[in-house]
Amino acid sequence: MARVVRANALVGLENMPLWHERDISQSSAERVVIPDSFLAVDYMLDRFSWIVEGLVVHPDRMRRNLDSSHGLVFSHRLLLALVDAGLARDEAYRLVQGHAMRAWEEERDFGELVRGDPEIAGRVDIESVFDLDATLRHVGTVFERLQALIEKEEAVHA
Repeated sequence: MARVVRANALVGLENMPLWHERDISQSSAERVVIPDSFLAVDYMLDRFSWIVEGLVVHPDRMRRNLDSSHGLVFSHRLLLALVDAGLARDEAYRLVQGHAMRAWEEERDFGELVRGDPEIAGRVDIESVFDLDATLRHVGTVFERLQALIEKEEAVHA
C-alpha cells in the first residue's frame, strides 16, 4: 500500500512544471489519486493500529534479541558518527562493515572491536554511539503521534 501511495505522489510531482498552464489534464489525474491516497493511508493506519493494539511485548526477550546481534544494531549510528566527524562515507562504511562482519562471524562484541580500532575510536565518542537510550529517545514521540491519528471511536477491522 505504501508503494501505491508513493506512486500516486508522482502524479502531483509531474504536474508541478505545468502549474502556470493548469487544465483538465492535471486536475483529472489528481481527482483520482488524491482521494485514493487518503483512503489507502486511512486503511493502512487502521490496519497498523489493529496490529499494535494486539501486540504482546516481552521486554526481556527484546533485550535478548538485541544482545544476540553482538551490538550490530549500533552500526548505523557508528556510520553516521564517522561521516559527521568528517570521514568520507565510503571509507566510514568500509571501516564499519569490516568490524560488523568480524563481530558476526566470530560472535564477538562489535563495540569492543570498534573501541580497539584507532581509526574509529579517535574520531567519535564511542559511548554515545553505543547508547541504547539515545537510539530509543524518540520512541515515545512516535507512539504519541500514532495515537493522535487514531479515531476515538471503535475501529472497524475488515
